[in-house]
Amino acid sequence: MGTESLQQLAEIIKDARTSKGYSASALARHAGVQTSTITRLEAAQFQHPSPETLVSVARVLEISASDLFACLNWMPREQLPSFTPYLRAKYGALPPQVQEKLENHFTKVVRRYGYECNGPEPGQDEF
Repeated sequence: MGTESLQQLAEIIKDARTSKGYSASALARHAGVQTSTITRLEAAQFQHPSPETLVSVARVLEISASDLFACLNWMPREQLPSFTPYLRAKYGALPPQVQEKLENHFTKVVRRYGYECNGPEPGQDEF
């Protein structure tokens, strides 16, 4: 597991914890883990956190465990949703014209950096 992935995980957990007003020990108690586990996660020193630990921490912090798994590259790229269905699922309350603007902006940014999404065609992965 790379240092950058661990650092990203650390930042997500620490930001969510502080925004909830929890101390590391309070988060640990609510998640059913040792305080040292939270401390090591937030210091990017926990090389192999268990999925169960991340799920427990995410549940307490009311964040997506999938986001934690994705930042550690535990989810195969082909299983991640493309931007459009993700956007609609996550921000479905936004007006359609705002969603369309976000989709268009994302497409422009991706093209600017020469990235080919190679994702499903529009509507293929939507319910």
